[in-house]
Amino acid sequence: MRIAVVWNDDHTGVINRFGQPCPEEFGRDTVESMTAALQEAGHETLLCQGDKRLLTTLERFMPPGPQGRPSGIVFNMAYGIQGESRLTHVPAMLEMAGVPYTGSGPLGHGLALDKVITKRLIRDRGVPTPNFRVMRSGTESTGDLRYPLIVKPRHESDSCGVQLVHEPAQLRQAVEIIVEQYAQDALVEEYIEGREIFIALLGNGELEVLPPVERDFGGRETHFGTWAETPLSICPAQIESKLTTILRGISVETFRACHCRDCARIDLRIDRFGQPFVLEINTMPALGMNSNVVLAAATAGHSFSSLVNRIVDIAHMRYFGSVSQCVTSDEP
Repeated sequence: MRIAVVWNDDHTGVINRFGQPCPEEFGRDTVESMTAALQEAGHETLLCQGDKRLLTTLERFMPPGPQGRPSGIVFNMAYGIQGESRLTHVPAMLEMAGVPYTGSGPLGHGLALDKVITKRLIRDRGVPTPNFRVMRSGTESTGDLRYPLIVKPRHESDSCGVQLVHEPAQLRQAVEIIVEQYAQDALVEEYIEGREIFIALLGNGELEVLPPVERDFGGRETHFGTWAETPLSICPAQIESKLTTILRGISVETFRACHCRDCARIDLRIDRFGQPFVLEINTMPALGMNSNVVLAAATAGHSFSSLVNRIVDIAHMRYFGSVSQCVTSDEP
C-alpha cells in the first residue's frame, strides 16, 4: 500500500508567515525510523510536508483508484505550522480531499488541544481532573483553588510554558508570560503532588490499553519538572491491580469523551491518597524510540515496527473494514 508520511519540518510552505508559530515538531530521526518501519512491512512510502503543496503531492503519489477508491493512506505526524488549532490543519485538508489518514480527526484534535474543553468533557463523564480557572491577567479571583498551582497555556502540549507557582505574585507573572508568549489564555489548576502516570491507547471500538508508564522524578522532593529535566520513565509502573483497573477505565472514558481515534496518550497524577486525576490527553503523542508510547508498546510485546504498522492497520480497518495490504511500487 502507498503510505505518505506527513510532517512539518520546513515551515516555509505557506502564503504568509502570520499567526502564532507552532513550537513543536517530530524529530527527523523519528520520522525516518517510522518510514523505515513501513518500508520493512512492504509499503511504498513518501515523506512530505504538511503545507500548502500537500494535496498536489498526494494526488501525484496516490491517485484515485477504481470508482474513486483511495489508493493509499497518510500517516499523519503533522503538528501544523502556524495559527489556531494547528493539529487540526492537515486532518481538515485530508477530510476535504477524501484522503484517509491515521489518528484523530479535526474534532478530536481540536477538543483535546483545548485543555479547558477537555476537562469539562471528562468531568461530565465523572472522570476526576484538578480544579481549575481560566485567566488572562493573573489578577482574577482564584476562588477555592489551593496553592501551589500549575499554570500552562490553554492550547499547547508537551510541557510548553508550564510553570509551578506558590503565591499570587508568581501567579500573576506566570499568566502574563503565557499570554504574551503564546497569545492565549492561561489554564490555572491545582497542583497534584504525587506519581505521574501515562497510559497509551490503541484502537477505536475495543481499545487496547497499553501498560502504564511512570515518570521517574528520582530523589526530587517536589515531583515537577520539564521533560528535559526528568526524562526517565519506568514501565510497567508498579500499581496495584484495583487502581490499574481504575486508571484504565478513566483513560478509556477520556479517549471517548474527546472523540479520539487510533492512538492517544493520557497523562495522569495519583495523589498521596491514591486518587487519580486526568491532567490532559495528547492526540498526537511522541513516537520516538525513547517515548512513553513506544516504551509501553514494547512492554506489551510490540516492536517499534509492529507498533507503527499496527497504527496503520487500525486506521485502515476504521476506513475500509480490513487491515492494510502491502503493494509493490509499480501497482496502481
